[in-house]
Amino acid sequence: MAERAPHAVIFDIGNVLFHWHPRFLYERLIEDDRALDAFVRDVVSPEWHYQHDEGAAFADTSAALIARHPQHAELIAAWAPRFNESIGGAVAGMHELVAELDDAGVPLFAITNFSHEFWPPFRAEHAALFDRFGDVVVSGTERLVKPDPAIYHLALDRFGLHARDAVFVDDNPANVEAARVLGIDSELFVDAPTFRARLVRHGLLPA
Repeated sequence: MAERAPHAVIFDIGNVLFHWHPRFLYERLIEDDRALDAFVRDVVSPEWHYQHDEGAAFADTSAALIARHPQHAELIAAWAPRFNESIGGAVAGMHELVAELDDAGVPLFAITNFSHEFWPPFRAEHAALFDRFGDVVVSGTERLVKPDPAIYHLALDRFGLHARDAVFVDDNPANVEAARVLGIDSELFVDAPTFRARLVRHGLLPA
């Protein structure tokens, strides 16, 4: 029996569909570049933010962080209400690619490491894009994060897909490798033209 070709696409969101970095928010609040670099690196660090992806509440993570850095209390408190300002805009060509796939009838889904608190206002701001998706699995809601295989299993089950049914794209090599191990055709994101070429090879889009 011939191997079944992928017929659906699963996207990551941060730095695949939208540029994201805490600097986009805090460069509006901290004028000195060295102070900005230090704050983003040492205070609102990737390790601290990862707690939100795991499902931690901002009220708890911010209280603990402010206790360690009381001089930055106001800046830390700005993270949640101004989180959408950490989104730097659309990745070139990717929203157009989503629209092209949707218009071609290709089922679209996403798996994102994202806070369950920050996701709803972000999704609402970009409803025109996300309304094209059949479903989005959000790590903070599920308390499972990529690259844990469990989040891929959960997503495939929820999306009604087998591993070989989908092409997955993510900017994190560990997330891509975890998906490949499960048998999902996975692409490390470079740019929209490169990913579109991959989809053309699968017959999901015309050349």
